[in-house]
Amino acid sequence: MQTRKLILILAVLVVLAVAPVLSFAQDTLAPSFTPEQLDKLVARIALYPDALLAQVLAAATYSDQIPDAARWADQHHYLTGQALADAIQADHLPWDPSVQALLPFPSVLEMMANDMSWTTDLGNAFLSQRQDVMDAVQRERRKAKDYGYLSSNAQIIVSDGPYITIVPVHPAFIPVPYYDPAIVFFPPEPGIVIGGAIRFDFFVTIGDFFRPWGWGYCRFDWDSHVVIINNAPWRRTWINRHEYVHPYEVRQYRAGERLPERHVLHERTERERTAAREGRPRVEEHREHRSR
Repeated sequence: MQTRKLILILAVLVVLAVAPVLSFAQDTLAPSFTPEQLDKLVARIALYPDALLAQVLAAATYSDQIPDAARWADQHHYLTGQALADAIQADHLPWDPSVQALLPFPSVLEMMANDMSWTTDLGNAFLSQRQDVMDAVQRERRKAKDYGYLSSNAQIIVSDGPYITIVPVHPAFIPVPYYDPAIVFFPPEPGIVIGGAIRFDFFVTIGDFFRPWGWGYCRFDWDSHVVIINNAPWRRTWINRHEYVHPYEVRQYRAGERLPERHVLHERTERERTAAREGRPRVEEHREHRSR
């Protein structure tokens, strides 16, 4: 009896000793995605302008913050420019600046919040396989360009070098493209008109108001596989994700520092949502509240 009791005690001690090791191993085991999985993962954002793409990838690494940010962006969508920048800072929002940088883009945050499995995988892939994610984006862009879907137009400039870049014609106006990944990354069917497969008519005005969140200073060094956000290389990885703090010009608040809501809250109407989803000119039905 004493022997069995001793064995049981030893077994419990072994479990208690091993559990933290297993937990640590699980926490530090970086996820891995194949090139095919990465191609599929980045397909829906691969044709975003470079600056917007960089901000989305960075924000996805804080996927747990996306749903709350999407809700705030939706309820404050009628605010733009300086009024929106002031509201973001006045509310002491507790999200990482990379997530806050997308608040002017409620449709993008909505897309991310509506598919949290995808958003989490995208963020994890960017943390653990940044170079591979960037290569996947280039593969998808090359397909869209070679098949004739992606080209320069009145809203964007598409480079023709070894690496395909997509930048707005007017840096202050960031278009959010609409396209079907099941179409633009595959050869067109005979007789299909490819000219309207990608729409860039929906855009968000980003001026100096959003400079503190890195806008105007986001880009890719595709050749070196470096992502530049707020004029500094993004160095958050799977290993340092709990400690890394990217340099921004805005103060980062904790959850307990968030202030009570002081703005009129209006979710977007279905007409407003549809315009963004379909890449059509922006519709605003709550203009009367902008000055409040």
